[in-house]
Amino acid sequence: MIPWEQLHGAMTHFPIALLLFSAACDLASVVLHKFTFARELRRVSFYGVAVSAIASVGAVVSGIALTNGNMWGRGDLGWHHRFIWPAFGLLVALAVWRLIVKDAMSRAGLCVYLVLMVMASGFIAAAGYFGGELVLGGG
Repeated sequence: MIPWEQLHGAMTHFPIALLLFSAACDLASVVLHKFTFARELRRVSFYGVAVSAIASVGAVVSGIALTNGNMWGRGDLGWHHRFIWPAFGLLVALAVWRLIVKDAMSRAGLCVYLVLMVMASGFIAAAGYFGGELVLGGG
């Protein structure tokens, strides 16, 4: 028997932390664009969002197995899913975008990317909160 609860709990922290770190690196690279290391922050962000997207697949698969295929739910589980699905979709889309475009983004493209990155970070943080409520609150 696979311990889905422990597996899901262990796998979710990597995509959350890497996405938030990647967003912070992207925002810092824009604010500190005059410094030479700003380009390196963008590179670190690229790898962070790529690994986060890959790791999120395991978190989603283990979450689906944990809920026996319940893709929506009620209560805290419902709120968790309301935030995790847009977070997952944005995360994968942003990783693919960065993989294709790399650093050749226009100024407008970078602005859109950063707004979506902040949204994905907010969604994943909220999903993590409600996931924690499920575990700690017994919901």
